[in-house]
Amino acid sequence: MIDRQLNYGRHLIKKFIKNSAGSKIIIDLGAGGGGDLLIAKEIFPDAELHAVEVYTPYVEALNKQSITVHQLNIERDTLPFQDNSVDVIIANQVLEHVKEIFWIFHEATRVLKKNGSFIIGVPNIAAFHNRIIFLFGKQPSQLKNWSAHVRGWSKDDFKKFLNKSFPGGYSIKGFGGSNFYPFPPFLAKPLAKLFPNLAWGSFFHLEKKKDYGNEFIEFPKKERLETNFYLGE
Repeated sequence: MIDRQLNYGRHLIKKFIKNSAGSKIIIDLGAGGGGDLLIAKEIFPDAELHAVEVYTPYVEALNKQSITVHQLNIERDTLPFQDNSVDVIIANQVLEHVKEIFWIFHEATRVLKKNGSFIIGVPNIAAFHNRIIFLFGKQPSQLKNWSAHVRGWSKDDFKKFLNKSFPGGYSIKGFGGSNFYPFPPFLAKPLAKLFPNLAWGSFFHLEKKKDYGNEFIEFPKKERLETNFYLGE
């Protein structure tokens, strides 16, 4: 039986947080019930933990755990942090749900310190099971038009997105895969470790390498992308 909890790649989130350079301020974009922030708290018990979350049951759960909650729309709102002030940002199973990717990366990169960590987990549209079902004319399971997902990610495409939007701005400090459909955990775990590019989910530990100058919100204008992206007022 498939264990869908492995989709969240919490063993990789923990590894990447341990390998992050800073520990004072940690933000989780789309924090859910706070699972990833609780991992961060185990590793850095004195860190300030901030959750960006709007779903009421999750907000209530986060408040009970003494996590500071910011009820913001990450596709429109400004993060309430100074430039270059945050050590770690997490976005786990969030970026597949959003259109305004340039604004989100603009705000995250603006507040992240140089050498800070941006830890990201997304479903892998190039996963093994998707490659198989696509041969039969079926839609990849992580990108159905009747589901909540609106973007598909693969490692190659994600690297191109970063390099085109913010050239030289991030390096990939760590990468891994989690879960491997349609196999049960005792096979899915080793397969994802051996073949991360074919795993259900892709997980990235990005490190900010240079100062940020609004490149993410300038890119759609420069490229004249024919979509009405939100790029700030």
